[in-house]
Amino acid sequence: MKTVEVIGYKRANLGKSDSKKLRAEGNVPCVIYGGDEQIHFYAPMILFRELVYTDEAHFVHLNIEGDEYQAILQDIQFHPVSEVMLHVDFLQIFEGKTIKMDIPVHFEGESPGVAKGGTLIKKRRHLRIQSLPKNMPEHITVDLSGLDFGKAIKVQEIPEDNFEILDTKIASVAVVEIPRALRGKQTTETEEAEEETE
Repeated sequence: MKTVEVIGYKRANLGKSDSKKLRAEGNVPCVIYGGDEQIHFYAPMILFRELVYTDEAHFVHLNIEGDEYQAILQDIQFHPVSEVMLHVDFLQIFEGKTIKMDIPVHFEGESPGVAKGGTLIKKRRHLRIQSLPKNMPEHITVDLSGLDFGKAIKVQEIPEDNFEILDTKIASVAVVEIPRALRGKQTTETEEAEEETE
């Protein structure tokens, strides 16, 4: 998995007015936890572009005034109107310790159901994965080439490669819905096929 570099600076004051001033200057208030102590710091907003606006998962290499940490993005808060980043939480990670991450799902292959006029509904764009950091995938690939009308790909059908998918196994990841116009036709064809076999 790729690592994004983020340079941070320790915060002396943790008040609301200080946070507001940091944001006005183009910085994001942050915290990292999971190690010996919580560290409050800030980092330039521009450094988060690769982390936030992407369909791949990333590790983060934090350099806070010379102290270095391996981490993952745990939580991010946006302003409801302006969508400016308000606060970012990082979780420190360690090589031999399992972590949980929401990993993006990539859909590939042509669905026969879609080719016949069906609509692909993507039910899950992320899956919750647990693994050691070295085994954490950047994304999960889901093959649509066997997905026909009215069928679904379930979580349990996705192969696990040195990681565990924590989502409910019977949950659908993708389904192909039959359009209304084709529903009647589909039923008639099925009935005719059944009459022929009798």
